[in-house]
Amino acid sequence: MPMFQPSKRGGAVGFEGGGDGHVLDLDTAVKEGVLGGVGGGGGVFGGGFGEKLDLKTMIEELNLSEVPPVFICPISLEPMQDPVTLCTGQTYERSNIVKWLNLGHFTCPTTMQELWDDSVTPNRTLYHLICTWFSQKYLQMKKKSEDVQGRASELLDSIRKVKGQLRVGALKELQQVVAAHATARKAVVDEGGVLLLSSLLGQLTSHAVGSEVVAILVNLTLNSESKTNLMQPEKISLMVDMLSEGSIETKINCTRLIGALMEEKNCRSEIVSSHRLLIGLMRLVKDKRYPDGGLPGLSLLKMISFHEQVRTLIVSIGAVPQLVDLLPGLNPDCLELALFVLDVLSSLPEGRLALKNCSNTISNMVRIIMRVSESCTQHALSILWSVCTIAPEECSAIAVDAGLPAKLLLVIQSGCSPELKQQSVELLKLCSLNYSDTIFISKCKLTRTIQ
Repeated sequence: MPMFQPSKRGGAVGFEGGGDGHVLDLDTAVKEGVLGGVGGGGGVFGGGFGEKLDLKTMIEELNLSEVPPVFICPISLEPMQDPVTLCTGQTYERSNIVKWLNLGHFTCPTTMQELWDDSVTPNRTLYHLICTWFSQKYLQMKKKSEDVQGRASELLDSIRKVKGQLRVGALKELQQVVAAHATARKAVVDEGGVLLLSSLLGQLTSHAVGSEVVAILVNLTLNSESKTNLMQPEKISLMVDMLSEGSIETKINCTRLIGALMEEKNCRSEIVSSHRLLIGLMRLVKDKRYPDGGLPGLSLLKMISFHEQVRTLIVSIGAVPQLVDLLPGLNPDCLELALFVLDVLSSLPEGRLALKNCSNTISNMVRIIMRVSESCTQHALSILWSVCTIAPEECSAIAVDAGLPAKLLLVIQSGCSPELKQQSVELLKLCSLNYSDTIFISKCKLTRTIQ
């Protein structure tokens, strides 16, 4: 039977025993780079920032994806805060191994060796290594955070003082810092950066400055006052111009920023009642070269469609046939947004007429039913109902040829909501109005059993 004995190596106490147990000492750990060459410390470390560093706090705040394997508990796969060693030489987090033993297990979880001694011994050497390593990483993070905040403050000062290309350069760097660091974003907000950046947007602002300002603002948390300030007509006008003429990144950023402003309760429909805005959005959504623009573009279009005063304007720019033609190539998220907009527009007489006059409406809607999600099916059925009730004879014949009755029966027999099933029943009745039962079954290629 193997014996558990404390081991003295290099003046440090380690543990050796069965399996692949580690023998750890500080000198070896430093030489092998486990600590990155940083020494000294205890369980609670003085950090040089006027604070004591608690190991649990450091682990939680750092949330590192890569930690030396020797620091990981084999049971929880999390960094150990109170490592203890069994008689087999394997080390675990105390709470995890105690729970294992309390469940009646008398084996080592890693090696499955039977335990000849169920006591646990604190592994102080490993504890020291863990504390020192996390202390180093934590202090590095703190220092970097302070450096980033300081740099953000310096760049804000530069933006206030300089103009022209120097200002553009400062804005570009601030955008990069803000995008990468949460502490920089907080520093910009706390130091009045939002008001400063907002003041740079106006009729005379160049797109070079405007695009960088918008790229910064979309990364910040804006309060109600900031959003109201950004809703000024000249600022919105600049965003709309850049949405139409800027780079794809600028177009997406402008779309996201306008969407954030529309979430404000006091947002007026006049802000988005613009042919230029709607046309710019549709161009963004349709641009197959940049598929990343589809989701933000359709998300903003959905928000705009909630404003009843703007719906007629959306129809007037030809959005209905354009959206219908896009449906087959959209991913599920974009498809649901596009269907929502079309469903909303079908509440207007001109919207229903535009849907009816689009040759692909019925066939595209039929294909969507029961293929993506219940929400998409609901929108598709609602749109089909709006179209078919305009010209029942004409549209129902097209729907039957497109295979709608079979899809409707599938909905009725599925686990969909009662409302969807009832809507399917009504549509099925509408489709069968012009046919006898025999002919309808024949045209739909349905069996009498299904009938």
